[in-house]
Amino acid sequence: MNPHNKDHDKNQPLHIHLGDDEDEHDDGEVEVIPPQARNNATTPGRWLRNKPVPAEGEEELPPSKTKIKKQMHELRDLGEELTDLSKDQLAQLDIPENLRDAVREMKNINKFGAQRRQLQYIGKLMRDVDPAPIIAKLNAWKGYSQQHTAYMHQLERWRDRLLESDAALTELLADHPQTDVQRLRALIRNAQKEREAAKPLKSFREIFQVLKELIPEPD
Repeated sequence: MNPHNKDHDKNQPLHIHLGDDEDEHDDGEVEVIPPQARNNATTPGRWLRNKPVPAEGEEELPPSKTKIKKQMHELRDLGEELTDLSKDQLAQLDIPENLRDAVREMKNINKFGAQRRQLQYIGKLMRDVDPAPIIAKLNAWKGYSQQHTAYMHQLERWRDRLLESDAALTELLADHPQTDVQRLRALIRNAQKEREAAKPLKSFREIFQVLKELIPEPD
């Protein structure tokens, strides 16, 4: 019997301690140390551990299932975004014809279940496409759309100001002296009458066109 194991409680788990040197126990005996002795150990790496140590130069693990699933969802969302494009925009994208046809077909589907299946099919086709050029093109279009929207709002604000204050017309003429003042004044008066009488806003819309000619859209 090993003397080190003499007073050990049989109900306590045993911990095996190996010597630091390979020839520390020449007689082949393994020293068994009670659990309470582990708290007194000061030398790291002296206890057996279940956690495997990765070997040096080990290859990087492949993407996890969670990451792959996330990428598939992103491609499906990108494919769904393609279904909102116009025919002209879709024609400008460098994508396979089967994907282009699938996106076009989506516009002809009305039932929810069929739409869902078509989106899944589009997402599957997207796996064979490089998404980077598509994303870059969509971002460029979105930037133009935001700029165009801001420009249209600018014209609308000018029109509202012209209908509310003579000072706005003076300011507009200072910035755009080529304005046909008489025509614009007549349109403003007519638009005010149309609004008061709840008539069709013909002059109101014409003011917008005049402003569009005076104030060019930024490039």
